[in-house]
Amino acid sequence: MQRTETVAVIGLGYVGLPLAVAFGRHRRVIGFDVNIARIAELEAGRDSTLEVEAEELAQARGLEFTTDVERLKEATVYIVTVPTPIDGARRPDLTPLLRASETIGAVLKPGDLVIFESTVYPGCTEEVCVPVLEGVSGLRYLTAGESALRQVQGERASGWVQPGAAAGEARAAADAGFFCGYSPERINPGDKEHRIETIRKVTSGSTPEAAERVDALYRQIITAGTHRASSIRVAEAAKVIENTQRDVNIALINELALIFNRLGIDTEEVLQAAGTKWNFLPFRPGLVGGHCIGVDPYYLTHKAQEIGYHPEMILAGRRINDGMGAYVAGQLVKAMLKKRIQVEGSRVLVMGLTFKENCPDLHNTRVVDILKELAEYDVTVDVCDPWASPEEAQHEYGTRLKDPEDGASDAIIVAVAHRQFLDMGADQIRARGRPRHILYDLKYLLPPNSLRPAALTLWERPRESAAIRRR
Repeated sequence: MQRTETVAVIGLGYVGLPLAVAFGRHRRVIGFDVNIARIAELEAGRDSTLEVEAEELAQARGLEFTTDVERLKEATVYIVTVPTPIDGARRPDLTPLLRASETIGAVLKPGDLVIFESTVYPGCTEEVCVPVLEGVSGLRYLTAGESALRQVQGERASGWVQPGAAAGEARAAADAGFFCGYSPERINPGDKEHRIETIRKVTSGSTPEAAERVDALYRQIITAGTHRASSIRVAEAAKVIENTQRDVNIALINELALIFNRLGIDTEEVLQAAGTKWNFLPFRPGLVGGHCIGVDPYYLTHKAQEIGYHPEMILAGRRINDGMGAYVAGQLVKAMLKKRIQVEGSRVLVMGLTFKENCPDLHNTRVVDILKELAEYDVTVDVCDPWASPEEAQHEYGTRLKDPEDGASDAIIVAVAHRQFLDMGADQIRARGRPRHILYDLKYLLPPNSLRPAALTLWERPRESAAIRRR
């Protein structure tokens, strides 16, 4: 993998930008995105996702930004980092991936390498993306079988130096084709400790030569090292089960929380007691949203059903996790009724809207499930979030961010553990409620003793509250 090769990164979101910046410190990189506003902010040295600091952008001297497809012709390696969401029926939505493949196909040249990082189901790269690349480019996808044939013909991986007609034919075949690789992203939004360079990278390629080329490329920036999978399908499968495993584990703890609620036992106390054993995994119950954990399992179950297998455990876990928002809203309403607080026409303050703490990302946040359920009770819901973009909240969910006056809320839900809420402390948060109100701390953000009743004011922390504290 020559440092003189130009790399193009397609998609400059929370995955693509850190990758482009890391490569931009070592080689020329073309950062491409169809979002004109996104390119403008990056050229101005600002990243609205907060994944990359302005100083880091400035240090990536080899990085250029563009929305011009023609500029991509200057690259020989293309890395696809576009989103892979699900649709309203919880089926994989491959539209961004297909469009990226079409874009690359229009500029693909013989010998080029296309690497996919977007999360997909096993087989998607070669069954869905490759045909698009072939159809648009007119080039042929070079596989491991063709690589072995070239070796038999005497072609060496370091160059086309074997004399004779056979070697000439081999080179002609490669000159008409392209290679692919798959190296799944492992970015954790908002995590300033586990960065792209310090997370071990899984790599793979369509031929042994391509696999080495992909691995060598990432070894230039990944200090934690790489793991070369035997095939693209293995690498795809490894990625999709990483978050499926977490999803199933959280679903188990969510179900335990539902059981302990009926038994009148505090779930957090149970988990702390069980956690004293060395091999007990520290998962916590709660809302499961974001780009990965709440989405990736549906890619695997889609493929499983396509081949005739019904994945019972994975889908059962998904049903439990997808129902937690409605459960939280229902428990809050019950708590209000027990304290004789009228629900209809009441005002509830939800603190936090992003899918995780200390992060501006609103994608697939499950806090909106609470908002939708409370609306069914004719409740006025105020939402405040110091990290979220008001424009994005309005555009994506029709939610207007508002910080109500003190003493205006009949109930308060601490839904996201932003550090600003922790800094406020229990007294400032309680001050936002009426003299008689419910405080529902989903994240166990506040110390238990701060939630005790004081004078005639009622504070309540339901035992059944779903803590969303993650590892």
